Amino acid sequence: MGIESIKNIVDYGVIGLLAVLSVMTLAYAIERFFYFSKINLRNYPNRKILELDLSRHLGAIATIGSSAPYIGLLGTVLAIILTFYSLGEQNSAIDTARIMKHLALALKATAAGLLVAIPATVLYNILMDKADRLITQWEILNGSER
Repeated sequence: MGIESIKNIVDYGVIGLLAVLSVMTLAYAIERFFYFSKINLRNYPNRKILELDLSRHLGAIATIGSSAPYIGLLGTVLAIILTFYSLGEQNSAIDTARIMKHLALALKATAAGLLVAIPATVLYNILMDKADRLITQWEILNGSER
């Protein structure tokens, strides 16, 4: 297996994982928005049960938002290592343009990680705010205070 094959595996593996995490984030967020819009707070006699239902999948969204940049960074570091390794195998003069091209392409994994993390973090914060508001509404309905 050549160095280019390994680079492709790293690239497609990291970008593929980030794409899967992005789809998961979107699916969880859509499910939560629909759930929050249809919830009937009167069906919850207990605050803890309400909190459990409201927080479902929010931990996964937060985890994706916090780990996606690191996954992207791992892809970038691996691509840079592979670039330097392939340069070390060359017996000819170093082609600066080729090096710059490979290093620039290595950064795409970090960019992809940020493209997943930023929306995931924003969605998590929006959903947590909505969950907190629903808990406050439940408390008002049930005459209890924090």
